[in-house]
Amino acid sequence: MSVKKISREINLIVIHCSATRADKPFTVTDLERSHRERGFNGIGYHFYIRRDGSIKSTRPLENIGAHAKGFNTHSIGVCYEGGLNAQGNPADTRTSWQRSSLRALVLTLLKDYPGSKVTGHRDLSPDLNGNGVIESHEWLKSCPSFDVSKEFGSILRNKD
Repeated sequence: MSVKKISREINLIVIHCSATRADKPFTVTDLERSHRERGFNGIGYHFYIRRDGSIKSTRPLENIGAHAKGFNTHSIGVCYEGGLNAQGNPADTRTSWQRSSLRALVLTLLKDYPGSKVTGHRDLSPDLNGNGVIESHEWLKSCPSFDVSKEFGSILRNKD
């Protein structure tokens, strides 16, 4: 896998879920329609990972994303299909193919943009109590429905 390096400064990779039910497909077309209905000029994420593990390039890396307000200028947005269980509650619904593709994509992005931080969208919520930790009761949303720091911690500690 190769990702084209760009001139825009990147220091953050933000992981998202589409916040859609795992028992219902949510295609790239569905994602684009959803984002346009919210007033975006197309899909706000740079990459979208379908349940079969296919990685779709959905916004050129040269273009600033529309995925994490206040953090878009220097970030890349990666979204996976799902994030809600069949009852519509937040859950880690990633398939083994999505897990593998997400890992490969993040490793590639870290190679192309060394020193970048990898985080979940929920972890960009404000630290309301000022203790230096974004705790679950402070999350503005549950996205991406899994703990990115636990998932990618070993990669991030060993990337230097």
